Amino acid sequence: MATLKPISTLLLFFLLLSTSAAKPGKRVRAHKPCKKLVFYFHDIIYNGKNAKNATSAIVGAPAWGNRTILAGKNHFGNMVVLDDPITLDNDLHSTPVGRAQGFYLYDKKDIFTAWLGFSFVFNSSKHKGSINFAGADPLMNKTRDISVLGGTSNFFMARGIATLMTDAFEGEVYFRLRAEINLYECW
Repeated sequence: MATLKPISTLLLFFLLLSTSAAKPGKRVRAHKPCKKLVFYFHDIIYNGKNAKNATSAIVGAPAWGNRTILAGKNHFGNMVVLDDPITLDNDLHSTPVGRAQGFYLYDKKDIFTAWLGFSFVFNSSKHKGSINFAGADPLMNKTRDISVLGGTSNFFMARGIATLMTDAFEGEVYFRLRAEINLYECW
């Protein structure tokens, strides 16, 4: 009997230790979005003739390229900085609710694709703050997902997925993307 008391005391000690180490109130990620948003952003690339209307410009080009015409078949090596208007519909002339600000890089020689890093910076009464995005953009796919990495103000620490779809494409000068944003962490 004397040997059972130290064993039972030891078992009780480990039981109490294991239950006290559990983390109370652990946050569970939602399987359904806590917020859904849809915006359009309109990119007008500078081509040497449209400085007044351009919302993006080539700031880096490969040795065989230049900064007014995108390089070659897949634009490999071009880096473009953008400051595009964001609207609630697909009309370029609608009142902007903010700006898409950042850059994209054409990063493959053999496939038409880019890598994006940008923020939606809002200036409307309905949306305040910013949402930050980054990821690969395989342009030939109908829809592409990129990561929502965080945000500020109304979108503080938001995380989720933005599904991009090319809504319009007019040669090498203008394109419009539809961004369907699903946030899975909202504060």
